[in-house]
Amino acid sequence: GDADVVVAGGMESMSMAPYYLEKARFGYRMGPGKLEDHMIHDGLWDIVNDFHMGMSNELCSEKYNISRQDQDRYAVESYRRTLAAISSGRFKDEIVPVQVPQRKGDPVLFSQDECPQETSYDVLSKMKPAFKKDGVGTAGNASIISDGAAAVVVMAKDKAIEIGCRIMATIGSQASYGMDAKYLLVAPIWAIPKCLQKEGLSISDVDLLEINEAFSGSTVAVLRELDLDPGKVNVNGGSVALGHPIGATGCRLLATLLHEMIKQDKKTGVVSLCLGGGEGVALVVKR
Repeated sequence: GDADVVVAGGMESMSMAPYYLEKARFGYRMGPGKLEDHMIHDGLWDIVNDFHMGMSNELCSEKYNISRQDQDRYAVESYRRTLAAISSGRFKDEIVPVQVPQRKGDPVLFSQDECPQETSYDVLSKMKPAFKKDGVGTAGNASIISDGAAAVVVMAKDKAIEIGCRIMATIGSQASYGMDAKYLLVAPIWAIPKCLQKEGLSISDVDLLEINEAFSGSTVAVLRELDLDPGKVNVNGGSVALGHPIGATGCRLLATLLHEMIKQDKKTGVVSLCLGGGEGVALVVKR
């Protein structure tokens, strides 16, 4: 009731995240200094357990018996779906083309994600573990480092009708779930049912879901534990292939879900993702 129109969203430029010198402001003494990776320090580090988020995927994979093979197969499918969606123009309606000035000549129109590329199980299976010796997470089955931005307009129904805005969907219930931060990547296992219960729905009532693919292992765990139909989840691929620009992902997932619900004429959708620190969130949207 405090606002009739709200613009919400976020952005992230992981490629431009700097390295910095922690002690540079007040000076260094004799001896070597250390360059800190801002992207890892502020974005990919679990401050509760003092380890890289990739270690959470290792712990979740061990707890839920998700093998390296499971994760590589899931990643291959994420890439396949994403590339198919791009080639068929599935994302076109949700992407805002950007004119990129060039030093010489005309600006270049940027209108397609650069991250997704052809891959195979054979290629991914040869990659070395990235976070733990003999681990299951690799650069190939984890989400890609990427840049991105996303935004939505949340509006009171009466206001939308008054000014003639197209209503894509209405917001249903939302839920958050806090847990042991070591296993934060699988928090949607509890956030999604909690959200559906508030809405009076069951998993079978949901037509489409967008669940963040921070890592393939934790995503497979969520699908298995909730017994989700893979044909309803991330139907156009996900963050493993598209990338996971941290500050933009939540809104990007929602935008993708809304457009796909319209294309398929579906009535009920759920979006969910985990949050650093040990939390998961979920939201129901209805048409």
